[in-house]
Amino acid sequence: MDERMMRKLEGHMRGTFANARINLVPRPKQKDSAEVYINDEFIGVVFEDEDGDGSFMFEMAILAEDLP
Repeated sequence: MDERMMRKLEGHMRGTFANARINLVPRPKQKDSAEVYINDEFIGVVFEDEDGDGSFMFEMAILAEDLP
């Protein structure tokens, strides 16, 4: 995923989740995805969809110990 697309997705996620602290960071060994952070906390990964139609998937795990 190139820098231009990461910034476009970052802007979309910031608007969708109403959080300007969301940042996308390239993954060193994977070219089809980026790590998603809020400030310095890793929250998930966004992947290019395998269909090749320009869609993306966001994957975020929620651990039991993180729930109140």
